[in-house]
Amino acid sequence: MEFLKSAIGSAISKGPPFPYTFGDRVDVDNSIWSLFNGTKREDGSSCSIFSFEVNDSTRSRLPLAKNAVRKLRTLRHPGVVRIIDTVETDTYIYIATERVTPLSWHVKRDSLNTETIKWGLYSTAITLKFINEDAASIHGNVRVSSIFTTESGEWKLGGFEVLSSMKDDDPVIYKFGGLLPDSGRYASPEVLKGGWDALKSQAVNAADSWNFGTLIYEVFNAGAFTNSEQLMSAKKIPQNMVTPYKRLIQQNPKTRLSIAHFLEQGKRSRGFFDTPLIHVSEFVENMGVKTAAEREEFLDKLGDTGDQFPEAFFKMKILPELLKSVEFGGGGPKVFSVVLNIGDKLSDEEWESTITPCIVRLFAVPDRATRVFLLDNLPKMIEHLSKKIVNDKIFPEMLTGFSDVAPIVREQSVKAVLTVVPKLSDRSINGDLLKYLAKTQNDEQPGIRTNTTICLGKIAKYLGPNTRSKVLAAAFTRALRDNFVHARNAALMALSATVDLFDEIDCATRMVPAISPSLVDKEKVVRVQAAKTLEAYLQRIKTLTSSYPETVIPSPTAASEVATPRMGTVQTDNSSWTGWAISSFTNKLGTASGEIQRVQSPAVASMGGDYTRSASVPTMSPSRPDAPIQSKTISASSFNRTTLTSPRPASSFLDDADNEDNDPEAWGDLDEDSFFDAPEPNKPKPQAPLTTKTSAWDFDDAEPDISAMLNKSKAPLPKGLAKKSTTAAPRIGLGSANSSGKGSTVTARQPVKTGGTMKPIVGGAAAKKTEVKKVEDPWGNDDDADWGDSWDK
Repeated sequence: MEFLKSAIGSAISKGPPFPYTFGDRVDVDNSIWSLFNGTKREDGSSCSIFSFEVNDSTRSRLPLAKNAVRKLRTLRHPGVVRIIDTVETDTYIYIATERVTPLSWHVKRDSLNTETIKWGLYSTAITLKFINEDAASIHGNVRVSSIFTTESGEWKLGGFEVLSSMKDDDPVIYKFGGLLPDSGRYASPEVLKGGWDALKSQAVNAADSWNFGTLIYEVFNAGAFTNSEQLMSAKKIPQNMVTPYKRLIQQNPKTRLSIAHFLEQGKRSRGFFDTPLIHVSEFVENMGVKTAAEREEFLDKLGDTGDQFPEAFFKMKILPELLKSVEFGGGGPKVFSVVLNIGDKLSDEEWESTITPCIVRLFAVPDRATRVFLLDNLPKMIEHLSKKIVNDKIFPEMLTGFSDVAPIVREQSVKAVLTVVPKLSDRSINGDLLKYLAKTQNDEQPGIRTNTTICLGKIAKYLGPNTRSKVLAAAFTRALRDNFVHARNAALMALSATVDLFDEIDCATRMVPAISPSLVDKEKVVRVQAAKTLEAYLQRIKTLTSSYPETVIPSPTAASEVATPRMGTVQTDNSSWTGWAISSFTNKLGTASGEIQRVQSPAVASMGGDYTRSASVPTMSPSRPDAPIQSKTISASSFNRTTLTSPRPASSFLDDADNEDNDPEAWGDLDEDSFFDAPEPNKPKPQAPLTTKTSAWDFDDAEPDISAMLNKSKAPLPKGLAKKSTTAAPRIGLGSANSSGKGSTVTARQPVKTGGTMKPIVGGAAAKKTEVKKVEDPWGNDDDADWGDSWDK
């Protein structure tokens, strides 16, 4: 083999240029030619090379080779092997043709089905009819070894070694017909009896009709023909073809059926050539000029005969014609559906070279029917499309569908996102795609809004981590407020599907509050789904917080080592939920040591401390001048020695609802600069007893601002937190108060609003009853009030 290649290369180098490279040798039976696979050096396209080497053993057959070259150059027909180039020298003859394969390969392997054989015989019969009738010639070499199949699976006629025109002065077949390999086995009865010159007195088709009959026998019987006696056995030949077949192999050439008549009988209604496969092959050549009704009929036949065609015929012959019809002939979606069915048989390289360019051009077509069909069938195409093609060519065209006025285009565009998103870049997904999906989620069509929500839920894993939770939370919470029930339900299902994409903070602060209103939705399907979704998020929160510590409050031991305020422990008594949750100080008396720094508190000033009294404050006197005052005046020194704690704010008038003088409105507008001045030194006032009670209001060492509390008289303490006094506060100027066992109780000064100035109540005179106005209780004193809102104040 290597020697043969080197010899051919040496011959080429010495002869005229032949711009083709020889490849593998192909076996050919009963032929004067050697067949090689070849490639064209210029573009690398494939071809076949028929080679005839002139030497002593082949020189006698040189006229046959030269006749074949001449006839191939002059006889052009679709059923004849297409010639590309030839080179002829004294030592060799090369013929470059389209890439072909010997039919004998398929016949010996018995790989051809009946319908494919009929289709091949039909095309061969058409070619022979042309040669006999139109060209007035005799082929003379019709056999399996003279027929080749192209890359598209079509049968092409070759073997023109003795092809002769009856118009020639000296036809080659009469003189050199006997030089054909196995000429005796394939020769007609008249030739066997009278030689090749016997054909001069016969019809031009006589020899070819006989050889066409032997061809029929060979292809249906896997090439088992050895002599003419076998021809009478027609078991494997289709029944409707048997009668015409037997007329082809008549011993008498006068009664022998011509190939033209055989073809005519086969094309009759229900004839052996009346098959869908043959009709499709004829139609595909002229598809571009056919009417819409004719194309519809053709496509129906093509669908019925898909398995009967050779796979190569779909790829090389029908597919290009279908693509032309889709792009330029108005074939429409139905034609393209057949294209996709054929495309399943193509490799990725074949897909990219044949179908991908057509798809890119079709996406640029503004026809809505074509766009909808492309989007609908995108799952069949996406695996064959590269990421670069999708991002650069197809996706930009898809974006126009999101804004189309036709709802069907917008809806199909949203659905197609699920198919195309795996091949989109992060920039395309988190940029253009999300922008257009935001528009479709506000679409006027509820179905499009619903599908957009579903789409976002399914493509959530492709979103960038920086925008995922933000986009999904905003989109799903918006859909939860949609007035379309299926949109709300879709949002809940999408939230369930994406629960793992949110952290515990988002789940607790955004998702759970957004889902909760759906628990009372008017539609049961939404309520049921809301309960499932909420349970999923609560479980998610529980899982994420399971690793949290029990508390972040430092332990007492650690707190003593660090100079931080000491806090009490949380009360766990569930029976007293109204009690204070935390005590600011411990209950150990030993820790309360030292003196408390004196602070000039407004409460102390109001209790008669020896501070400088403002002249604007009126003096107070007992109701009876002669009545002894049993209370003791507390000096500044004794006041300083008294343990001072934060008094309960405004408890003297806020807690006693029955005391008519404890009217908060009677205080008017308090002026801290004038009212809380200390009394004059020469007029000491009774002091209220001081107690050493720790106030629950204190969370640090600073004394509470009682003045600020008094100014907030319109928002008194919540109900239940202010303890009512069981003993009415003594009125100013009315006798002496009862003394307790531990000492005298001083009378309390209670300022009363009378005309904007402070005046004491005169002893013996009936105190004017002032109507006590009800103070609104923001903590829920009223049964109808929403006490939970007060926590936000």
